[in-house]
Formats: sequence, C-alpha cells, structure tokens
Amino acid sequence: MRLSAASAILLASMALAGCTSSSGLGGLMEQASPSLETTNSVVRPSADVAPMVAQAPQPAMPVPTQTTEVAAPPVQLAMAVPTPMPQVPMQPAIELENMPVPDAKPIALIAPSNPMKATPFAPGQIYGRRFRDAKPINFGKAMSPKNFAVHGVDVSRWQGEIDWPKLRTQGANFAYIKATDGGDHLDPMFRKNWRAADAAGLRRGAYHFFYWCRTAGEQADWFIRNVPKVAGALPPVIDVEYNGESSCKRRHSPEKIREKMQVFMDKLERHYGQRPVIYTAPDFYRDNLRGHFQNYPFWLRAVAEPPSKVYPGRNWVFWQYSGSGLSHGVDGKIDLNVFRGNEAQWHQWVSKSAG
Repeated sequence: MRLSAASAILLASMALAGCTSSSGLGGLMEQASPSLETTNSVVRPSADVAPMVAQAPQPAMPVPTQTTEVAAPPVQLAMAVPTPMPQVPMQPAIELENMPVPDAKPIALIAPSNPMKATPFAPGQIYGRRFRDAKPINFGKAMSPKNFAVHGVDVSRWQGEIDWPKLRTQGANFAYIKATDGGDHLDPMFRKNWRAADAAGLRRGAYHFFYWCRTAGEQADWFIRNVPKVAGALPPVIDVEYNGESSCKRRHSPEKIREKMQVFMDKLERHYGQRPVIYTAPDFYRDNLRGHFQNYPFWLRAVAEPPSKVYPGRNWVFWQYSGSGLSHGVDGKIDLNVFRGNEAQWHQWVSKSAG
C-alpha cells in the first residue's frame, strides 16, 4: 500500500524512537550536553555527535512548532531591550567627606580584651622582683635574692602555657628556655616560648640538656638546627648534671666529661659567636668541674645555701636560687634566678655577651 509523505515521515520518526528507546531520556540528555571536563580516561565527544541529534527528522505536529515560536520571543526581547542598570549615586566621595571623622578613641574598641597582652614592653626595662616561693630559704641578709636587681626564670614544657607579659611584670627580666636534649629531642613548647618571651620584652636564651650516651658533635648539630641565631639573644647554655631518671646510665671519667663538653661548646661558639654558659648542680660540679673552665660563665644551682658555700672559689653569672617559685602568669612552680650584678652591670654584660 502506498503511503503519503506525512505518513512516511511519521513512521520514520517512530522507528527512530524505537531504536533509541533503550537509552531513554537521560541518555539523550547526556549526548546533547557532554561534560566539559577532559581527562585521560574520559574521551570528550567529537563535534559531529550533536548535529546527529539536531538533524533527526522532526514530526510535522503543531506542538513543536508552537514551542519553538513561544520560546523565541524571550530571547529576542532580552537582546533587544537591555536590562536597566540600577541607579547608583555618582558622588560617593562627597558623602564620605561630609561624614564626621572619628577620633582615635574608637580604636580601643578593636583592641585585645586583655590589655596586658597588648602592652608594649621595652627590652631594656627592668621590673622589680614580685615572685613568691613555696619553700622559702633564708640565705642570710647579705645574700638574700631580694638584694639582686635583675631576676629571671628558666622554663620548659612542664610550665605549660605561660602568660609572658604578666610573668615579666612579676620580675622576669630574662628567661632561659629549654630547647633540646640529646641528639633528637626538641621541647614541644620551645618555639612558642621563644617567640612569646621576645614579644613580651624579655631577654631570652636557650639551653640544651646534655645526654652522655650521644656524641657531643651530634648534640651540638641538633641544638644549632633548632635554635635560631638572632641578634640580642643571650648566650646558649649547656646543662650538665646527673639525671637519675635518664635512660643513659653511663658514667664517664671526669676527663672524658670535660672533653665532650669542650667539643659541644666549641661548636656552639663558632656558630653563634657567643661563649656558652655552663649550668650545673652541686654534686656534678664537685665530681667533674671544680677548678676547670675558668674562662666560661657559670650558672649555678644552689637552693639551700648561697653559691659561695656550695661552690667555693667559683665565679658565677647566674644563680638559680629556687625550684619552687610561684608567680602570676604560670600555673604551678617555676625556677627562679638572679644575675650577679646591678642594673648597669646587667646592661653591660648583655651588650657584650648577647648575639
């Protein structure tokens, strides 16, 4: 039977729909709108895929014709009639000039809630001692720590979070901060304490706890790797003492101990340009250091008697007089120290010894 042209077109359209029905509407939409992403695993469709869909025979029905005619006018209208731009005042500067200018007082509204932490501290300013002691010792009238002008502290991770500005106003004019021990341990609070102490205006230095089961060169390299060389820093400190809790039970001869110390200190002095300070305790000093290292500054621990009785004949720069200090700005106990000299001598020593 012969078919009319319209019927032939209709049948062809139905056949084409039947062939492509397995992919459904979603498949047709994916083909019509290929992803713009191009990767090595997904091949972007070629340019002739879309024309195949676009050139498919269209049924001669009124609905598609009406849809095309209805959709066209919005496009033409959007192109022919531009969307009016919002009216914006053309002279904003004039309005700003007529507004009252605030004075400096409102700046305080954005200042930190804790004014102590925002207070600038002059590095050279000396604060008087306001510390307390959980176990006060009577060192005698002549050697009372109160008689010394310049006080300071030494800290490590065990002091936790420290309010450095507040600690300084309590009398901490300098701080020695635990940096390293052995050849692979860094105090987890060192970097934070190092920055915060400087921001609060304290003179700061770093100390290393010497480990007798590692070579001196390894330990010096580790300290240098972690402690920055900065202007104004106090000389580095080597902390030499016996430690009953250490995993290293090795006891060297006094000669070997001094040899290892010398290697460590020489390497630090070459790097920082400062002669290191030797910190020690009474028993270790008695067994290994008495009469030696006369040209080095000493920091002596003496918490029961003054240094002159514990270390007879030894000159010293710092005296650690308490391990049970109490202060605002620190939770718990803290080591307390003094510098041997008045305020003028302190400034003179710092200018000569600091980096």
